[in-house]
Amino acid sequence: MLEFGQAKMRRLNPDALKGRLLLGNFLPEELEELIQQWGYERYRAIQLLHGYYAERKTDIESITTLPKVFRHRCAATFITLPLQLVSQQRSSDGTTKMLFSLLDGSRIESVLIPREMSQGRSRRTLCVSSQAGCPLGCVFCATASLKLQRNLEAAEIIAQVFAAEQVTGERITNVVFMGMGEPLLNYEAVLRAIRLMTWGKEPLVPLRHITLSTAGIVPAIERLAMEGIPVKLALSLHATTDTLRRQLMPIARRWSLEETLEAMDKYYRATRRPITYEYILFDTLNDTPADLQRLIKIARRVPSKVNIIPFHPIDFTHPQGIGAQLRPTPRQRMEQFVQSLRQAGIPTMVRSSSGVDIAAACGQLALVTI
Repeated sequence: MLEFGQAKMRRLNPDALKGRLLLGNFLPEELEELIQQWGYERYRAIQLLHGYYAERKTDIESITTLPKVFRHRCAATFITLPLQLVSQQRSSDGTTKMLFSLLDGSRIESVLIPREMSQGRSRRTLCVSSQAGCPLGCVFCATASLKLQRNLEAAEIIAQVFAAEQVTGERITNVVFMGMGEPLLNYEAVLRAIRLMTWGKEPLVPLRHITLSTAGIVPAIERLAMEGIPVKLALSLHATTDTLRRQLMPIARRWSLEETLEAMDKYYRATRRPITYEYILFDTLNDTPADLQRLIKIARRVPSKVNIIPFHPIDFTHPQGIGAQLRPTPRQRMEQFVQSLRQAGIPTMVRSSSGVDIAAACGQLALVTI
């Protein structure tokens, strides 16, 4: 059974860096120390980071607030974009799926979901990956077919934002850790990436616009509550009983549903950020009246909302066992389920199936081109 923290032992092969450093791995105080060792003033590190994050200058030579000789040394030392776009697919609904190759040849996917908002505002949400592959084996998720290759570095997580903006020519407004991998099994790198994305007066992405989704790594949830970084936290729930949840999500055999919910309660009490419960509806499995009542009870423990997610096909991964038997709840019954939640006073959203025609919807990421 996978233990909390085990996956973090697998890192980027240093040979892939060829002696250079990933700029996106450095916290401000760490970069200041390095710059001082070079014989420069500490504030040069802040100028470099401002150019990188606030001004989106991944070409260090273009950060003209820095002295020319210093720019040359930084450009020779740091890798600012440690991934390369391999391909992209655009859905009929505007969703863009991007396949990236990392320095060591590992591959990941990111998904950009554009949304038009009221009063002329728009939201461009990037779904980022935190691992190449995933070790959890959730039966409804295509990424499980890849197994775990390795954790991503903080710089590789951040670089997905830079690359998506370069591909689309638009600023990313929201980031969700809902791509490949379990973020809390790559705890240190994910927290470092969040600290850096939200750094400074002009952050790459504001903290209030970042959501982290977890399958329920209880010790990591409890640790996250104490970090002083109150990101929006979403739990992949998908079942209201231990028996079914363990069938769907092997990680649930490590921590019971009650243990997981208690950790989420602690997170709310420490951060005062309402909890999101993600719930994929499966025909006859978790959409019964009894499931509905249990879900209402769960959502009332602390201020929470429920995201109902339609089940998206993953037949292209040739699922076995219960995974091969999963079917989406019929639309009419799904609408009744949602309406009942709302009538019970539970804020409830229905996640769209953005990108389903290019295998970019929730649970479909598996390095597959459609």
